[in-house]
Amino acid sequence: MPLLQVEVHPEAYNELEQSRLWYENQAKDLGFKFLNEVELAINTIRQFPDIWSPYCEETQRFLLHRFPFAIVYRHKKNKIQVFAIMHLRRKPGYWKDRRF
Repeated sequence: MPLLQVEVHPEAYNELEQSRLWYENQAKDLGFKFLNEVELAINTIRQFPDIWSPYCEETQRFLLHRFPFAIVYRHKKNKIQVFAIMHLRRKPGYWKDRRF
């Protein structure tokens, strides 16, 4: 089975970049490690999109292991739509108005 296409919402991409910069300012290469973990998570989601429990608004949530973040996504037909790269202490559901 081919890997699913991934669409990242522009605001989710901004969250990713802002978080990467923040981590890079905390310690050398920590921003790179954050990006690497997000990339591994997205590749896992692409391979097994339906194994995580439903979250809300027809989405699912993948928790990162090393960082306090989750990837909020929807599996729709032949693609993955990433709504948020969400810090776990941020107000839940802030991303619900995002549309593809």
